[in-house]
Amino acid sequence: MDAAAVIRGALDEIGLGWDEPEPGCFVATLPGERKLKTTCVLRVGARAVGIHAFVVRRPDENHEAVYRYLLERNLKLYSVAFCVDHLGDIHLVGKLPLTAVTPDEIDRVLGSVLDAADSSFNQLLELGFRTAIRREWAWRTSRGESTANLQAFRHLAES
Repeated sequence: MDAAAVIRGALDEIGLGWDEPEPGCFVATLPGERKLKTTCVLRVGARAVGIHAFVVRRPDENHEAVYRYLLERNLKLYSVAFCVDHLGDIHLVGKLPLTAVTPDEIDRVLGSVLDAADSSFNQLLELGFRTAIRREWAWRTSRGESTANLQAFRHLAES
């Protein structure tokens, strides 16, 4: 069975929302808890399936700490690694040899992408956007607006 057919079957079996905008290019939506959704692209090539997911835009501040965090996290990841593009935006990328494409492996790779993006999201925001989070918290509280989606960062407003 070809890799594209295996991926189609695996995505259906997992039950994710997905699309195939062009033959062999799959866009799956991974639901998270901290990062509410991560879009992951699986692109079938001549020898491998490319894996790509956007995680967060370029940090506003504290770049060295953000990059150190990403490099340390890379030591623990399976099948993907954090990288930074020419704009400074943070992504997860990887490759899976065509010979390794099985339903179980697609599930494992997507799980790795989801875990890496979701479990790192708040830490990346805290490290790279601390000032913006504090400013947003202060602005919302001064206007009596909800801070519900900022609760994970309450400690930043209090420090």
